Amino acid sequence: MFLLYEYDTFWAFLIISSLIPILAFFISGILAPIRKGPEKLSSYESGIEPMGDAWLQFRIRYYMFALVFVVFDVETVFLYPWAMSFDVLGVSVFIEAFIFVLILIVGLVYAWRKGALEWS
Repeated sequence: MFLLYEYDTFWAFLIISSLIPILAFFISGILAPIRKGPEKLSSYESGIEPMGDAWLQFRIRYYMFALVFVVFDVETVFLYPWAMSFDVLGVSVFIEAFIFVLILIVGLVYAWRKGALEWS
């Protein structure tokens, strides 16, 4: 039977790890100085006087390129445990991993045809 008292350590860590960031935000909100002035409201550009408007539009391709990179980077991380225990798992897991890689290749070809991999 599932016993709750065996998870006391887990609940203690969960509560403590939840309270620390909440307390940090709360304390910084109390101790932070609240002074609004022209320097505080101006945009910061590495100590140089700002030139032009701070709201610039970036091309969506930069975001798409980053998103495709993150997706394929994370998915290759999922392949690592499978590759480390390949000799133990058997043929059925090989077929599942093959289907997984095939889906990744289809997604890569789709992103390529849509132009998400074009930088400029």
